[in-house]
Amino acid sequence: MRDMMQQNMDEYLPLRDVVFKTLRQGILTGELKPGERLMEIHLADRLGVSRTPIREAIRKLELEGLVTMIPRRGAEVAQISAKNLKDVLEVRQALDALGVELACERITEEGLQELKDACDYFAKVTATKDATVITKADVALHDVIIRATGNERLQQMISNLSEQMYRYRFEYIKDSSYHALLIEEHRRIYESIAARDKERAVKEIQQHINNQLNTIMEHLNLS
Repeated sequence: MRDMMQQNMDEYLPLRDVVFKTLRQGILTGELKPGERLMEIHLADRLGVSRTPIREAIRKLELEGLVTMIPRRGAEVAQISAKNLKDVLEVRQALDALGVELACERITEEGLQELKDACDYFAKVTATKDATVITKADVALHDVIIRATGNERLQQMISNLSEQMYRYRFEYIKDSSYHALLIEEHRRIYESIAARDKERAVKEIQQHINNQLNTIMEHLNLS
């Protein structure tokens, strides 16, 4: 985590923001696990900072719902709840359905080639078994579709939601048994957009999101 903090420092952010981004990234990627206690002294020593920016970062993370304050225990990484997962994926499914519809209308030949390349790259990096690399490739693939819409407001909304989804997506992708399914789903989404088939594209993206929801719920034993 300290290496991650050093990378963030290169952005010349105030120290409190660097600490916040570092802890937030640790939670989203699972380095800091659900239920793990966030002890100020330990984190301050680990990151080489005073307790003040740690305390400020924890408050901000609590406001984002990534940290929970427990009486007589202090701060803990928030558990992944079925309710929050469903809420996020319901919104993402609606936005992605709009995204693929618009992409069918507006994507260029260059955009289609970029999407095909993104599908091929995702399939290639699954061989690495590196969940961080694979997750980034998955995000990049979906970003190609949303950029193709040309709708900046939609891009902004999905970008904000993607950060909330990252935690769930990472849990899904780090299990390699799902990779073949993801590769096939991406291929079908690409083919439907390339065919400018809106109805099929919406169906494929909705199935893609539903599969994520069901798989994550099962994987994390949520009900």
